[in-house]
Amino acid sequence: MKVITTLITFCVLSLFSTGVFAQTLEDRIKALEESLKKQEQTIDEQRKMIEELKSEVKRQPSPQPEGVAAGQPVPAGEMQQQVEELKEKVEKVVENQTRTQPGIFNPAIGVVGETIFGYRGKGPSQTGSDRPGGFDVYQRSVELNAAASVDPFAKAYIVANGSADPVTGELAWGLEEAALQTTSLPWNLELKAGRFFGEFGRLGYIHDHELPVVNRPLALAQYIGGESRTDGAQLNWLLPVDHYVSLTTGLGTQFGGDNPPNNPGEFRHLSGLNFWSRLSSYFDLTPDISLEPGISGLWNPRTASQWADPGGPGGNPDFPATLAKNTFIERERRLYGADLVLSYKPLRDNQFNSVTWGTELLYSDNRYDITNTGGNAIPGGSVGALGLYSYLAYKFDRQWTTGFMYEFVEDAVDKKAKTFAYSPYVTWVTSHWNQIRLQYTYTDHNAESTAAFGLRPDHAVYLQWAWIIGAHSHGWQQR
Repeated sequence: MKVITTLITFCVLSLFSTGVFAQTLEDRIKALEESLKKQEQTIDEQRKMIEELKSEVKRQPSPQPEGVAAGQPVPAGEMQQQVEELKEKVEKVVENQTRTQPGIFNPAIGVVGETIFGYRGKGPSQTGSDRPGGFDVYQRSVELNAAASVDPFAKAYIVANGSADPVTGELAWGLEEAALQTTSLPWNLELKAGRFFGEFGRLGYIHDHELPVVNRPLALAQYIGGESRTDGAQLNWLLPVDHYVSLTTGLGTQFGGDNPPNNPGEFRHLSGLNFWSRLSSYFDLTPDISLEPGISGLWNPRTASQWADPGGPGGNPDFPATLAKNTFIERERRLYGADLVLSYKPLRDNQFNSVTWGTELLYSDNRYDITNTGGNAIPGGSVGALGLYSYLAYKFDRQWTTGFMYEFVEDAVDKKAKTFAYSPYVTWVTSHWNQIRLQYTYTDHNAESTAAFGLRPDHAVYLQWAWIIGAHSHGWQQR
C-alpha cells in the first residue's frame, strides 16, 4: 500500500512540475513577443520622426549667400556654385574614407644634402686628394631618392647623386642607384637587380652621409674604389635556422664607384663579371652587449687594367714616377674581408649612452701582367696588400657622440708603400634630419710611399653638415 501511494504521489508531482515548466516557457515566449513588438513600435516612431525632420528641412528657406538680402531670390549661378562646393566637400570626405593612405600611389621622395668645410695643410700633389689644400668649402653631394612598392611582390627605389666638380665647382649629376627588390619570394629569399651598392664588408655599401666619420676609409677607397656600386643582381638568403644567419651573393659588370664596367675586348665572357658574397650573423652576448661578425669575398677572374695603360712606351704618365718604367695590367681581381662590430647599449638608457667598436680587415690579392718600357713582358704575379680601419664611438648623450678612427693601408700595386691615418671626431645629431660633425685627421706615409707617390704627412680639419628633407629610408646609422 505504501508503494502504491508513493507511486501515485510521484506521478502527480511530475505532472504538476511539467505543467509549471510549460507554463513558465509560455510566459517567456509571450514576454519576448511583447518586447519585439515594443522594439518595432520604437523603430517605427523613429522613422516617422526622421521623415518629419526631413520634411521640415525642405520647407525651411535656404540660407542666403553673403551680399543677398533676406527674402530676395538667390541667383541661379550662385546657387549652382553652392551646390558644386557642397558636392566637392562630400566627394573629398568619401575619398578620404575609402583610401587607407592619401598618397598611396605616390613614391616616398627625399633629399639629402652634405656640405664640407675643410682645411688641409698640403696640396693635392702631396696628399693624393682631388681637393685643393688650404681652406675649402664644397657641396660634396646632393642625394635625391624615391622609393615605392611596385606591386605586392616587389618594391623599387632610385637614388640620383650630384657632386661638386673639384675644379669648376659645378654640380654633376649621376645615377647612383636604381634597383628593383622582391618582397615575397619563398624560402626566405630576396632578389635585387639593377644598379645598387653590392653587399661587401661593413661600410662599403653605406652612403657617405651615413658613415661614422667624414671621409670613406682609405682601405675601401684603395681596394674597392669607394662605394661598392655595381650593375648586376644580388640574392640574399636568410638561413632557416634558429639563429640569425644571412648569406648574400651577387654578380655584376663592375664593382666599386671608381671602377668602370669590365669589358675585356669586344666580347664579355662570364669570367669578365665580378662575383661577390657575404656571410653575416648577430649574437646577443648579454642583454646589453651584441656582436655582429661578417666575412666577404670578391672575385673577378678576368679584368682589364685599372692601374696603367698598356699603350705607348713608359706606361701611364699618371702612374708614380718610380713605377712608370713598367706597366702594370691587372688581370685578376681578388679581395677578401672580415668585419666585426661590438656594441654595448644598456637597456635602461640606450638612447643616451652606448659604446660601439667596429673594425674591418681587407686583403687584396690581385694578379698583374707587367711589361717594361720596351714592351717586353717581365715576370708578373700577385700582389698581396693589406688594409684595415678600426673605430670606437662613445655616445654620451642622445644627441652627442665622440669617437676615434685608425686607418692603415698598403698600396694595391706596391705593398711596401704604406699610409696611416688618425681621426678623432665629435658628432652632434640635432635631430633625425640634421647632423653636424667636426673631425681632425692626421695622415702619414712611410718612406716607400713618399718616394713612389710623392706623398707627405698632412693635417686636416673638417666640418660636415648633413641634412634630410622628405622621406629617407636610411636614417643616421650607428655602425
